[in-house]
Amino acid sequence: MSDASKLTMDAIRARLQRYSPQRLDIGEHRHASVAMVLRPAGAHAEVLLIQRAHCEGDPWSGQMAFPGGIVEAGDRDARAAAVRETEEEIGLQLRERDYLGRIDDMQGRHRGHPVGIVVAAFAYAVNERFVPKPNYEVRDILWVPLHTFLDRRRRVEVRHPASPNERFPGIRVSDNTDQVVWGLTRRFLYAFFQILDESLIDAME
Repeated sequence: MSDASKLTMDAIRARLQRYSPQRLDIGEHRHASVAMVLRPAGAHAEVLLIQRAHCEGDPWSGQMAFPGGIVEAGDRDARAAAVRETEEEIGLQLRERDYLGRIDDMQGRHRGHPVGIVVAAFAYAVNERFVPKPNYEVRDILWVPLHTFLDRRRRVEVRHPASPNERFPGIRVSDNTDQVVWGLTRRFLYAFFQILDESLIDAME
């Protein structure tokens, strides 16, 4: 099977519906969740990314991410939080019939070190073209073809301002030099491609 055939919406739906994700114990940690929103683009699929607005004191300020945030007391569960945050941040209402499945939970990190937060990720498929309505938390919205993340020519090294001597693997997703996927979002994408097919992750290593 070619890489292209593994990146169709039908193939993604089939794999995620059969997958049993790893769930981390929340314990005393904070709990957050994100939505990986996918849509068909010709024969393949593309994923929605936001660029977070610059905010003083936010360790993830300006970074590329999926819509999402902290699970609040009024949220029924982590998936409900991801749905709420997606509507608040970009104006997209995710519906039950759009749900594809869950990806492995991740420990939140800052500068490569755990920060006491567990993040869940939920995949959704949308077909309609919607007009984004970004709120104050969002600087930009991009639809990125999935094969972009498997293009070795887009691999870069990221230096976080807080850790100038450390380098982190990243993937450039546009011509803007500050629109690079790395950190938690890259780890979720790595897990996602691993679910689709182990062979796909070779390009991300």
